[in-house]
Amino acid sequence: MSVRRAAAALAAGAVLSTTAAGVAAAATAPTPSPAPVKIPAGLYGTGDPTYDGVWRQSLAFLAQRTSGIQPADQAVTWLLGQQCADGAFASYRAEPAKPCDAKTVLDTNATAAAVQALGAVARQSADPAKTAQAAKDGAAWLKSVQNKDGGWSYNPGAPSDANSTSLVIGSFAASGVRPAEVRSAAGRTPYDALLTFALPCTGGTVKDGGAGAFAYQPDKTGKLLANADATAAATLAGLGKGITARGAAPEQHPVCTDAARPAPDRAARNGAAWLAAQLGKNPHLSTPPLPGAAETAELPDYGNTADAVVALAAAGAKKEATGALAWLEKNSAPWAKTNGPAAYAQLVFAAHAMDTDPRSFGTTDLIEQLNATGPAPKAPDNSEASAGADDEGGFDVWWIIGIGMVVGVGIGFLLSGRKK
Repeated sequence: MSVRRAAAALAAGAVLSTTAAGVAAAATAPTPSPAPVKIPAGLYGTGDPTYDGVWRQSLAFLAQRTSGIQPADQAVTWLLGQQCADGAFASYRAEPAKPCDAKTVLDTNATAAAVQALGAVARQSADPAKTAQAAKDGAAWLKSVQNKDGGWSYNPGAPSDANSTSLVIGSFAASGVRPAEVRSAAGRTPYDALLTFALPCTGGTVKDGGAGAFAYQPDKTGKLLANADATAAATLAGLGKGITARGAAPEQHPVCTDAARPAPDRAARNGAAWLAAQLGKNPHLSTPPLPGAAETAELPDYGNTADAVVALAAAGAKKEATGALAWLEKNSAPWAKTNGPAAYAQLVFAAHAMDTDPRSFGTTDLIEQLNATGPAPKAPDNSEASAGADDEGGFDVWWIIGIGMVVGVGIGFLLSGRKK
């Protein structure tokens, strides 16, 4: 989830700059210690939720549902309380009782994740109708802020980006909305926007090492630069899959091929070919160090590696993802422990996609560790009312129908991923 991490880092950098300026202006004034973060009841994780409260809660729910676990009613109530009256979500609202207003910074990524999560937990929640309606309201809000090019930005009103557009496609798939039928005021679909971020297989991009990849956005000159985070998310969206997808069959080696007429599923398989090539060089993806960090070498990118595993598996390339999965099983435990619920969830998604037991992920029981970051889950419901659960993780029937509808559009096998 590099984009979300980057946003948090930029915000933190702004705070540090402001603090430094204040110290320079009043060198003798003591710097107050930051107030401890108070975690609301029902929220997963212990870190500051300002930038990822709704996001990490939603991913935790989805990861639990892949193992048939229903989160506590208290946790679902917290997420419902974060929703604005118009259906949107901010990244986090410290005062949920206060109505959203023009100053509330709305977040399409958080909303898309919450739509999927609420849909997945609705039937076994304390108020199924209210929870399902909240998911539908979130999807309706996402439609209302679609850009003219057919895509979405992180915050409404900004230019579209591949990650946000991919996440929204997944939220529509989960709620039974056909993404190809969601048209902007200019008549564009989400796939029209998604394809504008795809790099071709031939031409100058080969030299740049970006053949078949997706860019997050064009740079200032309009050039598309390969981005692993965007490629994993867009690969899944192009296949019409959600973030909890299993590996597709039959297995097939991904090949990058330019088509005379661009299509989402073809662009997705090109993205899978690029991801496979990156993981063929190294069993994990890497990220540059944060600006100003003492360490100047690239660092392992655990989150994007996990996302790449899901994307490859969803494209039928489980063989190409095997080395990355093994690397995650061996090395990701400290990272997940430090980063909390969303990190555990990403690893659960990777295990789920590769048909690996998340309770025996290397030496870690991912489900146990994830459950421990929030309220104790509800006891399993073995009554007749719970008969709608299936081997895809116990998702509600309407969730499964929604995914099936997307397949019927003809955009590939089944958005298993998102971002970050």
